[in-house]
Amino acid sequence: MRRTLVCITIVAAIVGCLSRTVWAQGVSAPQAGSATATLENAVLLTIFLRHDQSRPLSELNAQLARQGFYKQFPPPGVEVVSWNVVMGIGQIVTLRFPAGRIREVNRVLEDTAWGAYRTEFYPTYDYKSAGMSEHERAQ
Repeated sequence: MRRTLVCITIVAAIVGCLSRTVWAQGVSAPQAGSATATLENAVLLTIFLRHDQSRPLSELNAQLARQGFYKQFPPPGVEVVSWNVVMGIGQIVTLRFPAGRIREVNRVLEDTAWGAYRTEFYPTYDYKSAGMSEHERAQ
């Protein structure tokens, strides 16, 4: 519960920062449900889907099928950056989407993944170009 509240707080801060940055640049704010992730509104969300190890995989897969997990996840227009199976943990999925769609992504997981998986969320942003610039400048 505490980790969920921390993640929600982080997401709210990211969304707030993104919105203020966009408005300060004179660009219209991203609309909730906007289908296209841009530099101004994109957020990365890493999701840990931890398997319920008290049940066999066939049972978990049957539950995911009943709940429509693979039919609804990821939602249309949400980019899958990576999707890996990590033995002993479960699956780790990283998505990229407009920050305004975070509720939609969360609801899909609540409706379709819970029960088979225990979920953890880690919102992030793309730092690669900034980090590489700092590295090159330090050389």
